[in-house]
Amino acid sequence: MEHITVKEILEATGGSLLCGSADTPLDHLSIDSRTMKGNDLFVPLVGEKVDAHRFIGQAFDNGAAATFTSEHDVMDDNRPWIRVADTKRALQALGAWYRRRLNLPLVGITGSVGKTTTREMVACALSAKYRVYKTPANHNSQVGVPITMTEISSQDEIGVIELGMSEPGELTIIANIAQIQMAVITNIGITHIEQLGSRGNIYREKLSIQDGLTEHGILFLNGDDDLLKKTTAREGFQTIYYGTGENCHYRAVDVHLENGYPVFTAVCGEERVPVRLKVMGSHNVANAMVSLAVASVCGIPMRDAAERLAEFTGFKNRQQIYHVGGMTIIDDTYNASPVSMKAGLEVLNSIEGSRARVAVLADMKELGPDSPQFHYEIGTYIAENPVDKLAVLGELAREIARGVREQAPGIRVYEFMDRESLTQWLKTELREGDTVLFKGSNSMELGKVAAVFLEKQTTENGV
Repeated sequence: MEHITVKEILEATGGSLLCGSADTPLDHLSIDSRTMKGNDLFVPLVGEKVDAHRFIGQAFDNGAAATFTSEHDVMDDNRPWIRVADTKRALQALGAWYRRRLNLPLVGITGSVGKTTTREMVACALSAKYRVYKTPANHNSQVGVPITMTEISSQDEIGVIELGMSEPGELTIIANIAQIQMAVITNIGITHIEQLGSRGNIYREKLSIQDGLTEHGILFLNGDDDLLKKTTAREGFQTIYYGTGENCHYRAVDVHLENGYPVFTAVCGEERVPVRLKVMGSHNVANAMVSLAVASVCGIPMRDAAERLAEFTGFKNRQQIYHVGGMTIIDDTYNASPVSMKAGLEVLNSIEGSRARVAVLADMKELGPDSPQFHYEIGTYIAENPVDKLAVLGELAREIARGVREQAPGIRVYEFMDRESLTQWLKTELREGDTVLFKGSNSMELGKVAAVFLEKQTTENGV
């Protein structure tokens, strides 16, 4: 936050000052009482299990300058306590108020799969001309987005904001806070189908990103997605399609992989630009095309944006490629869905010269009552696109193993229910020259298993 005092916080939220000075300067928001950046306003959120009001004292001890509260009506302290009816809603009101003070355009990214990678690639393409702010980490929720708004500085020229969704109505709330000029929908999958009930419901919820589009806003849609290619933006907004089909305004042609890396020609009208990516997998073609489309709309020649994209090497725990101890390790452990798991397997099979291709797959969460079937279908995919060895972690992932055993009995399959035994098996099984894919939902903590082998790289590099 820039040039903000408690007085402005009161204006933004309609709160009342119980004590302390209204002239107290504030530079940051924090929802973690253990972590302060300096002159923080602490926001004690009330969760299902924990009420953070009990950590207000700890927040002050760690450097907070002021705090919200919804549980106190009087307070005697020299530090500001701001009484609000609901701390989360006050945080959202503050984020929306701060957004109105900003005059830079924002690009909002949503979709079932690939939001973060798309965010990073769009930001990379835009950096060919602008100073770009982008959502840090995974701050894409009803809590994360308002905090993100307040971290944008007056020096930033454009922003790329990730907008997530896990329940009905959530995207409307955060899109209205962000007030975006451009909206991107990457795809409509089945992530969060457990909460939303059907892919049709997910589709309708994703389209609610338009609730936060400003006048004459632009909606970028994946023209290869079976639902989005039939969709047009609401009246008053422009629709731009990207992908590989003839229906796309920004289209990739002559697409092929060279040792797993996409190479293609980007086409818009009469313009043709060669593109070579340093992130693996054909799914990144769509991510690149929307990045070029957004950059072009923002006044950046496609050739300049493509040159920047050629420098992009990925994002932590999302198909990051490491060469450690003579092995190639693909760390794709941030999250998982059927689409992204198949994409990870495609990358694994695209690595040339491997002694053995080993897929280490864990449960995919939040897929609803049909989750076992979705896992079994991954087994079917593996049977059609064989690996040398498959190791699965978790109860649901056993359905992947069952699918492989029933359809491709020649593939060696191993099942584990805990990370420790999986790790020990990998230590004895992996050899120099192997390529290993680690892929599963974040809650399965498969990244901790991958980290055991990546530590070798840290040791070898002397970090």
